Amino acid sequence: MAEEMNDRVDQIISIENHIHETQKKVPEASGQFSGVLCEIALAAKIVSREVRRAGLADILGVTGEVNVQGEAVKKLDVFAQTVFVEILKRGGRVHAIVSEESEEIIKIPGFMPHGHYLITIDPLDGSSNTDANIPVGTIFGIYRRTPGELAEDEDLFHRPGSEQVGAGYVIYGSSTVLVYATRLGGVHGFTLDPSLGEFILSHPHIRTPERGSILSVNEGYRPWWKENTREYIDFLKSEGENRPYLCRYVGSLVADFHRDLVYGGIFLYPENGKDPDQPHGKLRLLYEAAPLAFVAEEAGGKASTGDTRILDIVPDDIHQRVPLIIGSRLDVEDYEAYYRGER
Repeated sequence: MAEEMNDRVDQIISIENHIHETQKKVPEASGQFSGVLCEIALAAKIVSREVRRAGLADILGVTGEVNVQGEAVKKLDVFAQTVFVEILKRGGRVHAIVSEESEEIIKIPGFMPHGHYLITIDPLDGSSNTDANIPVGTIFGIYRRTPGELAEDEDLFHRPGSEQVGAGYVIYGSSTVLVYATRLGGVHGFTLDPSLGEFILSHPHIRTPERGSILSVNEGYRPWWKENTREYIDFLKSEGENRPYLCRYVGSLVADFHRDLVYGGIFLYPENGKDPDQPHGKLRLLYEAAPLAFVAEEAGGKASTGDTRILDIVPDDIHQRVPLIIGSRLDVEDYEAYYRGER
C-alpha cells in the first residue's frame, strides 16, 4: 500500500514544476518566460474562484458599460481583466498588454519594472454565457519584444502569430483546465485541484487527431455564409465515409475549441457574406484566433481563414477580426479545398 501511494505521489506534477522542468531544455533561459506562465496560472486560479461563486457574489450581469467591440461589459469581464492585467503588470516580466476589454495598448507604468514580453489576452471569453452557467474561458498569447521597441510604438503588436513563443487558454467549467503550448515543450493540460489550490498535469502531450468527427458551427448564420461554406457543411452532414459528423456547438469559443482539440473535429466561424458590420466574422486575431491557432498547430492541427494560415497574418489593428477555421488538419484542409472551389 505504501509503495502504491508513493507511486501516485510521484505522478503528481504541478504546473510550476512542469514549467520549470521544460525551462531546463533551454540552456540560455532566464526564467522570465516561466515566470509569465506562472503569473497567468495564478490569475486563472483567482478568476476560477470568482466564476464558481459568481451567483453568490453578485458579480453576474452587466456593468452598464460597453467595450471597444460594442459589447455590453459583464461584471465578470471587468473582474477578470483587472486580475490578469494587475498580476502581469506587477510581475516585472511584461512590457505591454493587449486585451479585448481595452481600446488601447495597456502600458506598464514607469515606476514599475518592464520585462521582455508582450501579452495578448481575452480575459473572459464567452462571458455572455455566465448567466446560463455555460463554460467560459481565458485566451492568451505571448510574444517576445524586440530590443528597442517601446510600448508607445503603434506597430508594437503588428506581428504575425507565428512569432508567439507560447500561447494557451483556460476553461472555467465543471473543472478548471489550463492548457498551454510552447515550441519546445508541446501542448499540455492541467486541471485545478481545489483541495490543493494547484494546477496538476492531467493532459500531457496533447495531440489532436488528424481527422475528427465533430462539427462546431453556429448554423444560425447559414443564410449569411458564402455558398462554398454551405456546401462544406452539407458535405459533413451527409452520409459517407466517416460521416455524418456530430454537431456540437456550445457558443463559448474556448469550450468548443478544447473539445475538438482533444477529440478531433473542426470549429468554424467563417467570413460573413452579408453583414456589413462583421464581413470578416466576429473573432479577433490577436487574442482569440492567433493564440488558439498556435495551440492547434503545436498539437498537430491547423488553423486557417480558408485561404490563409492564421499564424501568417500580420494585423494592422490590435482588434482586427478574421474568419477562423480551426481543428484537425485534414478537416481544415477539406474546408480550404471547398473555399478554393476545388470540391
